[in-house]
Amino acid sequence: MDRKISLSEISDGKLYGLNDMVKAGCNDCKGCSACCKGMGNSIILDPFDIFRLTTNRRESFEELLHDKIELNMVDGVILPNLKMVSEVQSCAFLNEEGRCSIHAYRPGICRIFPLGRYYENHSYHYILQIHECKNKNRSKVKVSKWIDTNDVKRNEQFILDWHYFLKNLQEQIKKSVDNNWIRNINLYLLNTFYQKPYVKEQNFYLQFEERFEQVKRYLETNKSFIE
Repeated sequence: MDRKISLSEISDGKLYGLNDMVKAGCNDCKGCSACCKGMGNSIILDPFDIFRLTTNRRESFEELLHDKIELNMVDGVILPNLKMVSEVQSCAFLNEEGRCSIHAYRPGICRIFPLGRYYENHSYHYILQIHECKNKNRSKVKVSKWIDTNDVKRNEQFILDWHYFLKNLQEQIKKSVDNNWIRNINLYLLNTFYQKPYVKEQNFYLQFEERFEQVKRYLETNKSFIE
């Protein structure tokens, strides 16, 4: 989901890479869970997030849909997001102590917070969002350490592939007058990337690449009517 605002409005104006130092360290948050509340449907989950959640919790995608995640339309594409619950609209994975119960395998958007991603020329940099985190005394930490993801370069390539795939598909949907095609492609994407179980013991990226190629073939042979 692209936000049509300038960097100066939301960040310190700098672009960061994996080896840069950034003021993101929140000192273990000290019980603060403000960033886990009132987020609406903005914490969108990609296939790697679902791989982590389903394999670590040993729950299917459908089981997570019961009370932990939900589906929403994002620029024409149906995607899952973390569900906000209770009167204070807190993340469904937030425990009674105000701590994240899935911290070790939390979603990518949560993992990089208060950083964000700035996409440009089929690449991206990290930005430091200046209005999002209530902790104003953050410490400097290396970006790669803060993200805390194995095989981080391969993860970045996956994020790029997924981002630009969705962006291209959303443009196709915007131009399409074929509602049946839009429905079918959404169901196909949900099944291929989310509902179909992932194998924990197998490399996620190899599983994703196989499904990615499958979807691209499907799109090639099932084109929509364009205005």
